[in-house]
Amino acid sequence: MTVTGPDFIALQVRDLEKAAAFYEQVVGLTRAPFSPPHAVVFDTQPTFAVRDPGPGVDLDSGQVGLGVALWLHDPDAMALHATVAAAGAVMVQAPFDGPFGNTFVFQDLDGYLVTVHDRATRG
Repeated sequence: MTVTGPDFIALQVRDLEKAAAFYEQVVGLTRAPFSPPHAVVFDTQPTFAVRDPGPGVDLDSGQVGLGVALWLHDPDAMALHATVAAAGAVMVQAPFDGPFGNTFVFQDLDGYLVTVHDRATRG
């Protein structure tokens, strides 16, 4: 058995269509040609999706995603920062230059913290 790393990342959200529209229209992701019921899959590597909560998941019971760090790469992170800020997303950390280049952190519609950086981690 050989685990090769993350393959599919999904956020459970309160309103699937609102979350999908945010990640598509504001963040700039492209929907994949196929999504299973109750989810919207984006054409990313690894695969990223938003989905309805699974059985027993109460997104209002505490801070969503506590302890998980979700990072997205955008070669033009500062342009995305301007777009996300203009859309009204809460900026948790202003842009700074870090080990992964220009980096910022925002909160999505469901309260997940998303870090965006512009320096590719793979060749």
